[in-house]
Amino acid sequence: MKEKTLRVGLVQQACTADREYNLKNSAAGIREAVARGAQLVMLQELHTGLYFCQHESTDLFDLAEAIPGPSTEWLGALAKELNIVLVGSLFERRAPGLYHNTAVVLERDGSLAGKYRKMHIPDDPGYYEKFYFTPGDLGFTPITTSVGKLGLLVCWDQWYPEAARLMALAGADLLLYPTAIGANPADAADERARQRDAWITIQRSHAVANGLPVLVANRTGFEPDPTGQTAGAQFWGSSFVVGPQGEFLAQAGTDQAEVLVVDVDLARSENVRRWWPFLRDRRIEAYSDLVKRFRD
Repeated sequence: MKEKTLRVGLVQQACTADREYNLKNSAAGIREAVARGAQLVMLQELHTGLYFCQHESTDLFDLAEAIPGPSTEWLGALAKELNIVLVGSLFERRAPGLYHNTAVVLERDGSLAGKYRKMHIPDDPGYYEKFYFTPGDLGFTPITTSVGKLGLLVCWDQWYPEAARLMALAGADLLLYPTAIGANPADAADERARQRDAWITIQRSHAVANGLPVLVANRTGFEPDPTGQTAGAQFWGSSFVVGPQGEFLAQAGTDQAEVLVVDVDLARSENVRRWWPFLRDRRIEAYSDLVKRFRD
């Protein structure tokens, strides 16, 4: 098949409590990616500030914003100026007392192409997201853009093969994961390494199982727990792009800001699916138990 190349960019950065400083760094990363030819650029999860879910505080709901609102206006202006498709992430205020962890896609003309509300919400030490975010209600529907259909998911969604599969079945050309994940510095080094390796492996498996490229943008840097109750979070970076057989096309380091830019051949997915026709051989008539919580 004829090659169909899309040059993609990922911006990996450390964040502070200073929103304007974070946006300045994000913009610099976006501009670097575009200078290197990127047509699609993705930022990490909740890139405008610190990962505030390390503890629970009702005051932090003041960080939430409407869509459209300040972040989508800022992202839209950059997308239009640079003539790119841009993926961002924000804390959405949908209504008083109703908030979501939402990723947005801005088209080349600056318009909002679509949004995705995070479906799977964790609740673990240092990741108290259920306190802040209502589970998404927009389903697993790719967002149509001028560069293709984006199967946009967010962080904790990346552990669920069902989410990736449903995006693939709906015609996604790519799977994208804005992410904020790291390790507890108090854990042993070998445990931290196993967790990072598992995180990479599960997402590579989504590429293989669905015959699709996967893009992952994660934050880096250490962020302390404001309450002092835990050792804080050491975000492990490692943003990456893999092809439809899970092959690495690019990967960032663990401990510094970095901009990845790489070419992805979207036509390769069809060839891979011809060689490995997993979608053809699915036994859909036998999968009804997947909608059960557990088979007792």
